Amino acid sequence: MLALAAFLIASGVATPRRAVVSAFRRTMSEETVTYRLQPLRRGLKELRTGFDGAQLALLQKLNRVDLDHLARLGYIVVPDRWDADELTYSPLPLSYAWAESRPKALVVYQPAQVFGAYEYGRLVRWGPISSGRREAPTPEGLLSLNWKSKGRTSTFDPEWFMPWYFNFGSIEGLSFHEHQLPGRPASHACVRLLAVDARWLYDWGQQWQLDASGRVWAPGTPVLVLGTFDFGASSPWRSMEFLARPIDLPADPFPQSG
Repeated sequence: MLALAAFLIASGVATPRRAVVSAFRRTMSEETVTYRLQPLRRGLKELRTGFDGAQLALLQKLNRVDLDHLARLGYIVVPDRWDADELTYSPLPLSYAWAESRPKALVVYQPAQVFGAYEYGRLVRWGPISSGRREAPTPEGLLSLNWKSKGRTSTFDPEWFMPWYFNFGSIEGLSFHEHQLPGRPASHACVRLLAVDARWLYDWGQQWQLDASGRVWAPGTPVLVLGTFDFGASSPWRSMEFLARPIDLPADPFPQSG
C-alpha cells in the first residue's frame, strides 16, 4: 500500500518544544514526509540564509503564500526532508478518477487554497492560490479555460496589472493570473497564483476554439472549482484537523438528482 505520513510538530510557549500534535497517513506515495511548525524570527534574511531556492519555492507552496508574505509569518510549515518528488508534498491526490477521461483538467480546491493540474487523471502540478475574498467569492462549479493574455489591467483598479492572465469566466471576468498570495482568499473572485505557476498554466492550458462567427465550438481545459473557504477558522493547512486526513475529492462532483 502506497502511503504518506505527515506530522505537525509545534514548538512554542503553549506547547512542549517538540510535541507531536497531529498525524495522518494517505495512499499517495511511497515517500514518507513529516512536517513541523518552525519559528521564523528574522524574516526574509533568515529564509535566504536557511534555505536554497528550491526549498523556498516549496515553502511558498506549503504555506500558501508568496515569498514576501512568507517572510512575515511567525511560524512556517517546514518538511523534515527535501529530497522527495515535488508531487509528494501535494495535499491533493496523485490520481483523480473524475479527470481520467480528460487530457487535461484543473481542480481548484478552495477550502485548502490549492490547485492541481491533471493529465488523464494523473497529477502533474500543484500550487497555492488566493481565491475570492468573503465579499467576492470565487463561484463553485465546472467551468473551462477560455482565452489568455500575457497581461491585462484590472477592471477594479487600473493600477493593478495581472500578468499571465487566463480567463475561465468570460461573463463574470474570472481568471487565473499572477498576483500576491497573502495566505488567505483576497481576490475579487479571480484565482491568484504564484508567478511561476501562472506562467506554467499560461503555457499548459488549452484555450477555447471559436468558429468563424465567434461561437465556441470546442471549450478549453475544464476547470473544476470545489468547496468554499471557512473565513471563521484558522488556516486549515496549519491545523491538526487538516493534517489528520487527506483531501478527499468527490468521485462525482455533480451527482444527478433523482
